Amino acid sequence: MSLKQDLERHQQHSEHSDHSSDHHSHPPPQRRPRGFAAAAAAAIGAVGSATTPSAGTSVLPGKGRKEREKEKERTKLRERHRRAITSRMLAGLRQHGNFPLPARADMNDVLAALAREAGWTVNPDGTTYRPSPTPPPPLLPPPPAAAAPPNPLSQLAPFLVRSIESSLSVTSSKNRTSKAPLDSQASFLRIDEGLSPSSLDSVVVTERDIKNDKFTNSSPINSSECVDAEQLMQGALEQDGDFVGTPYVPVYITLAASIIDSYCQLVDPEAVRHELEQLKGLHIDGVVVDCWWGIVEGWSPHKYQWSGYRDLFNIIREFKLKVQVVMAFHENGGKESGDMVISLPKWILEIGQDNQDIFFTDHEGRRNTECLSWGIDKERVLKGRTGIEVYFDFMRSFRMEFDDLFEEGMISAIEIGLGASGELKYPSHSEKIGWRYPGIGEFQCYDKYLQQNLRRAARVRGHSFWARGPNNAGHYNSRPHETEFFCDRGDYDSYYGRFFLHWYSQILIDHADQVLSLASLAFEGTQLVVKIPAIYWWYRTSSHAAELTAGYYNPTNQDGYSPVFDLLKKHFVTIKFILVSQTPGSLNETDEAWSDPEGQSWQVLNSAWDRRLIVAGQGNFQCHDRDACIRVLETAKPRNDPDRHHLSFFTYQTVSPVFMQGDLFLSDLDSFIKSMHGDILSVDVAV
Repeated sequence: MSLKQDLERHQQHSEHSDHSSDHHSHPPPQRRPRGFAAAAAAAIGAVGSATTPSAGTSVLPGKGRKEREKEKERTKLRERHRRAITSRMLAGLRQHGNFPLPARADMNDVLAALAREAGWTVNPDGTTYRPSPTPPPPLLPPPPAAAAPPNPLSQLAPFLVRSIESSLSVTSSKNRTSKAPLDSQASFLRIDEGLSPSSLDSVVVTERDIKNDKFTNSSPINSSECVDAEQLMQGALEQDGDFVGTPYVPVYITLAASIIDSYCQLVDPEAVRHELEQLKGLHIDGVVVDCWWGIVEGWSPHKYQWSGYRDLFNIIREFKLKVQVVMAFHENGGKESGDMVISLPKWILEIGQDNQDIFFTDHEGRRNTECLSWGIDKERVLKGRTGIEVYFDFMRSFRMEFDDLFEEGMISAIEIGLGASGELKYPSHSEKIGWRYPGIGEFQCYDKYLQQNLRRAARVRGHSFWARGPNNAGHYNSRPHETEFFCDRGDYDSYYGRFFLHWYSQILIDHADQVLSLASLAFEGTQLVVKIPAIYWWYRTSSHAAELTAGYYNPTNQDGYSPVFDLLKKHFVTIKFILVSQTPGSLNETDEAWSDPEGQSWQVLNSAWDRRLIVAGQGNFQCHDRDACIRVLETAKPRNDPDRHHLSFFTYQTVSPVFMQGDLFLSDLDSFIKSMHGDILSVDVAV
């Protein structure tokens, strides 16, 4: 019995110990399910509680939905944060590395650009490899010489120094060389990879030592096979001067506005003949003539005077030149430019005295009479006509007056003026109001008609308190970092800022759409041209403030030219882009403005070519400047473009009539025209 009792007592003790261990042991902690896992767990818990009631707390039916909504918000925040980081990375590569990244680049584009910069080859299908180095040619034995102490530099004799081939353009390399100090530049030279570490320990040759050497040393480092950065750039420029066999780009010369007076009379017919005779000898393809609204319809509405232009076209016909005509709906000249002053029609200015809101207005209420406000495009405030009807009547009158020239094919294109300076932009950088380069400009939307439009847009959006312009955007000559609106992470990227800038740019697009629709009717079958401005200062900042005030919503995280070019493609329009050969002001002013003419032109041209738009160019540089000529020519017909894009024509603006500028100017202009035509081996212009 005692044995049986001992066994029962031992069994009870084991059961008690097992129960106590189960009571004190805890399962390992598990992670809380999130997102769709949380929703599934909640659903399973709800089903389990419905089938097996328990005394615990029941699962709320809306808990899964709330978790889903929270996870969506967290995902949006993470995605927004990721995009902000990517945007800053791309902006930094464009600003400081001069990488030619697309406007909507992804990480594949970044990796490809970095790999090419490091000397790797990246194929379109993504295949990446380092090209194998070419073996150096055998070296001839040195001539016998008297015994002399060994020269440390002679240890470099078996190793060649060769240039690195980069995917960047020559102009961008030159730009970086001229702006950055020599110490901070990436070296243009690299010692052959076969050089052993022991050889590197024995001698160190820097790029500065090579530059300061006057080539008096007989060391192989100074041989013809080894070049420094300056020689490399000079050789690149000499190679760039070869334009024989390149695509033919027609060249047009703009005639001076002063050849027609305010009464629409040709001022000096003989001087015009002499001018055209000189141009004909240069083998130009045609001329550009501005037809000014302020002259033709200058005195009273519906009274068009074309006599001076008829005489001018008859003289041009004698020389068998093509003509491009500009419908100029803006004013010209002033004290700052020194050109002939051509204002808007007198009867328009009289209306403006009683109703100043027909002109663009800035935040402080200053009126700009350079062109009419786009707010009156559909308002009958011009003697019973809208702004659009006034433009259409002028274009239709020209088409009827010179119908014979259209039939002959003498008029090859019509350029439609759509804003300040004839360009598609707001008059945000007006020198007569006080703007000076590189100011950011001011928004021009404070006339009552555009303010009414803004209020309607805000009501439709559901935020009536957004019906105002920004009050922290500075003034004409402010810098972006001085304002709360344009500074990094400023209000331009807030909900209100994005709404306002989208509305502001949409007004520009709507104006172009309405005018071009009627221009297509008036000039059916004729090539239409629209001029796109070059707003390159502050391009390397995040906000692109100067472009925003001009009407292009183009910060670093937004492509502001795509919607404009989509509209122009709809009307089969040729865009004429202003090519900048040099920036105004000193080098210090250019650096302070964070300007990037090449980057801005690259974005504009590629965005247009991607949409298969016809692209032309315009410039007013000095032909005796060799570097400026080469930059314009390389932009007009880029050689490294696999799609063989090039400008359809180029318009050259002269400061004064050609025959007044001397034989040297004519020689330089002749070389430039031949290079555009692809008929010259090199650009022989004076440096």
